[in-house]
Amino acid sequence: QVQLVESGGGLVQPGGSLRLSCTASGITFSGYTMTWFRQAPGKGREFVANIRRDGGSTNYANAVKGRFTISRNNAKKTVYLQMNSLQPEDTAVYYCNAPGVWGQGTQVTVSS
Repeated sequence: QVQLVESGGGLVQPGGSLRLSCTASGITFSGYTMTWFRQAPGKGREFVANIRRDGGSTNYANAVKGRFTISRNNAKKTVYLQMNSLQPEDTAVYYCNAPGVWGQGTQVTVSS
């Protein structure tokens, strides 16, 4: 069974940090580019960051560049999203994606 399971979301104050994790099963994790998306209330799903299968290349949305860092551990079949300097506009459900596969999402809420 192909599955992506996100964790690490929660409530954090502006300026705080969170680290999201996404663990895969049922796929050859090391063979795929992995991507984080997010969806804020009332808005469409948007690209956040991705990382090539060997971890050698990463891309970020302008809104998170310099604050978020994507990384992966192929041995653990896990991709991470380190989020620093969080702002209220980062509030969203964050989803992990491999081609054709979505996780269930994890809620991130930034509020004082």
